[in-house]
Amino acid sequence: MDLAGVGIWSSQLRYGDPSESADAAAELDELGFTALWIPDVGGPVFDAVGRLLGATRRTMIATGILNLWMHSPDDVAASYDALTAEHGDRFLLGIGVSHAPLIDAGQPGRYRKPLAATASFLDGLDAAPRPVPADARVLAALGPKMLALSATRARGAHPYLVTPDHTATARSVLGDGPLLLPEQTVILCDGADEARRIGADWLRAYLALPNYANNLLRSGFSEDDLARVSDRLLDAIIAWGDEEAVMRRVAEHRAAGADHVCVQVLTADPTEFPREQWRRIAAAMR
Repeated sequence: MDLAGVGIWSSQLRYGDPSESADAAAELDELGFTALWIPDVGGPVFDAVGRLLGATRRTMIATGILNLWMHSPDDVAASYDALTAEHGDRFLLGIGVSHAPLIDAGQPGRYRKPLAATASFLDGLDAAPRPVPADARVLAALGPKMLALSATRARGAHPYLVTPDHTATARSVLGDGPLLLPEQTVILCDGADEARRIGADWLRAYLALPNYANNLLRSGFSEDDLARVSDRLLDAIIAWGDEEAVMRRVAEHRAAGADHVCVQVLTADPTEFPREQWRRIAAAMR
């Protein structure tokens, strides 16, 4: 599984117009991105995976992440088997435990013992009639216990909303060998004011989720940084500016131990496919 280089993390590819999603994926494949990552917050995620696999020739398609509370292991294993039988070994199954406020909103008390829930889900994938191989799955992981599970029960870890310093810490936990595939949010813009207009509310929504907030506190940010979305916090989480600023941050993750960095582009319109920005990043990669 070769995931060197840079990928694209995109909610638009998952939830945008299906025909534009397929067309955009085909272009991203030609532009040289090595993986396309899509989220799973409800809906037929495997339909989207199949559409993206069908639209591309070389690029890996990855779930970032498949919400384990929304699926049964047997169904996931069957879908994985069908997709790989049709499209080859280009599907990377990213699995995550999501967040208590989201899961408990529909069924209070359902979200409990996330580490045990993840291990149990992996047990189910292993026991399925056609198991999902451990080297074809990665885990959403921030803290040391989930990172350690990523190293022993999966091919590696997919941390989200993290800094290069976190990448270095994650690599020290994973050790050599397991894949480390962090997400990096970016804004191509002319200055700090524009970056804050686009990024502050986006980041504030994630700070309401305890897993992310606690990880940032562990990483050295203060309660005040989180409460007011400080410039220090926003600049650490979001790489903003020109293409050089984006590639510099990607390089920092790579120097800290990342095998692959998936870039999420923010714009003023979150429903818009940021295709021009993707093209600019691809040109900078070359």
